[in-house]
Amino acid sequence: MAQEYEHYYVPSQSAWPIVTATGLGCFAIGLANIIHGKAYGSFFFVLSMILIIGVLYAWFKDVIIESDQGLYSAQMDRTFRWGMFWFIFSEVMFFAAFFGALFYCRELSVPWLGGDGAKDMTHALLWPEFKAAWPLLTTPDPTAYAPVKHAMSAWGLPAINTLILLTSGATLTWAHWGLKENRRRQLNQGLLLTVILGALFLTCQVYEYIHAYHELNLKLSSGVYGSTFFMLTGFHGLHVTIGTIMLATMLYRTLQGHFSPSRHFGFEAVAWYWHFVDVVWLLLFILVYWL
Repeated sequence: MAQEYEHYYVPSQSAWPIVTATGLGCFAIGLANIIHGKAYGSFFFVLSMILIIGVLYAWFKDVIIESDQGLYSAQMDRTFRWGMFWFIFSEVMFFAAFFGALFYCRELSVPWLGGDGAKDMTHALLWPEFKAAWPLLTTPDPTAYAPVKHAMSAWGLPAINTLILLTSGATLTWAHWGLKENRRRQLNQGLLLTVILGALFLTCQVYEYIHAYHELNLKLSSGVYGSTFFMLTGFHGLHVTIGTIMLATMLYRTLQGHFSPSRHFGFEAVAWYWHFVDVVWLLLFILVYWL
């Protein structure tokens, strides 16, 4: 065990920041050129993914080794916790922007467009068939964008996925209790169940998207209802994917004997993130599917 540092451990110079910057630059170049139909865009995009994934693996490995060697002090632990807190806060603001857009569409713009006949003839002049009701399933030009058959139901796969995520939060908490009590078997079993439930949630969401696209004709281009639905559920699905990968990483680490009842910030950080994802889904289920 290396010496315990009283304040901050300052690592040696690293090439990972410049490699990360290079990967992000290639990502921007690749994505821009893919959008413009350039053949070499895919090359830069794939190169960026290789660089970024490689750096994440190598850099996180270095951090794990430093932590296991006892190079991080209590002050650094507090700093890590505040950093994770502000990261999750930024994610809260990210989703707040999309929920705000949903609120604006449902409660303000659609009623305004509906107007009051004698006072507001905008809809009568621009969109005679418009009805101020949510969800908005029609578009101004049905020949260009076919109308949605009906809205997504809350009491099918969405309700099942809600149960899956709530259960995953319980299994993760059970695993956390096992870690605090140094019951490694409970820790590993709880993490494994959480990873399986996260993967099951994503499988159900993929099936739901296929059903929405092919059977309901609900697409990102299906007006404001389609765009808000897919932006909110899609970004949440991305966060579940990231969280599942992080949980799988934690499971691998616990199987290797990492973490102790007194030193396990990496596990706690992922648990905070997963519980945040759970709360966002509850809001999605109520505001997007149910109401």
